[in-house]
Amino acid sequence: MGKVRRSVVIDGLQYCNYSEAIFRDLRAGGVDAIHVTIAYHEDFRETVANIVRWNGLFAAHTDLIFHARAGEDVRRAAAEGRIAVFFGLQNCSPIEDDIGLVEVCHALGVRFMQLSYNNQSLLASGCYERVDAGITRMGREVIAEMNRLGMVIDMSHSGPRSTLEAIELSSRPIAVTHANPHRWHPVVRNKPDDVLKALAGTGGMLGFSLYPHHLKDGSACTLAEFCAMVARTAELTGVGNLGLGSDLCQNQPDAVVQWMRRGSWTKEPADPGNPVVFPPQPDWFRSNRDFPTIAEGLGKVGFAKAEVDAIMGGNWLRFFDLSFSTQEPGK
Repeated sequence: MGKVRRSVVIDGLQYCNYSEAIFRDLRAGGVDAIHVTIAYHEDFRETVANIVRWNGLFAAHTDLIFHARAGEDVRRAAAEGRIAVFFGLQNCSPIEDDIGLVEVCHALGVRFMQLSYNNQSLLASGCYERVDAGITRMGREVIAEMNRLGMVIDMSHSGPRSTLEAIELSSRPIAVTHANPHRWHPVVRNKPDDVLKALAGTGGMLGFSLYPHHLKDGSACTLAEFCAMVARTAELTGVGNLGLGSDLCQNQPDAVVQWMRRGSWTKEPADPGNPVVFPPQPDWFRSNRDFPTIAEGLGKVGFAKAEVDAIMGGNWLRFFDLSFSTQEPGK
């Protein structure tokens, strides 16, 4: 497949309640590729069941989507008017305590894995832990195995020390697929400047999140403020390692966010007086149809068209070409 003449649009992280309607929203928004979450707290067998469900979606909607495994699949999707779907894990739960399952997950088409999801895992510390102990002994081994296979290390929900150590230990650039700068909106899930500099300095990718809890002023965040934040980040890191990772959870019921937060690791009852619900999206990004609005906003804050194209998907595509190759850099 040759080069795609038009610019591509890639979303670096989603967890929508997928259906034909959402796939058509993606096409209406000009989206060529998405990284979808296929596991949060699931073990290996439960993750396989999720892949089976996705296989059913691929079979039912072959005119709209297909399972992607390499950067070239994004170009194919753009040429065919379909959506390339990349699988990712938001936690290391699916590999349980068996490093051999990393290769099995890769063979099943998984191309991203977070080393932790908010909590301490067997591999790294999550961002909500009181003490960030960094990368564990098993974590070092898993990073090397992911590097060998061509699976992206994602540190979106990990603590700063763990993230910096992963950047240092990995022979390939890593990703923070969905987060924003901490100095812009100081919540623990967003990343401090030293992490952003180290990430960009090693060729890693940051996907800007559109999830309201990660946005300054939450659901009331304006498009102009979001795009201005992207511009300020580009001044810190350069444009070449920035993309979008919307963290869009379109059409998901509120029960899902409760499960995302709590999984099965706690017996503490949910607080009925403070229910966990999905916050409303900002009015300029309510669904996958709204990606062109972001591109327009980036242009208005001073990005050249080539820079807008890079942030909307070109940078992710270059990263995919490098990251999913079985040949490690320098070898």
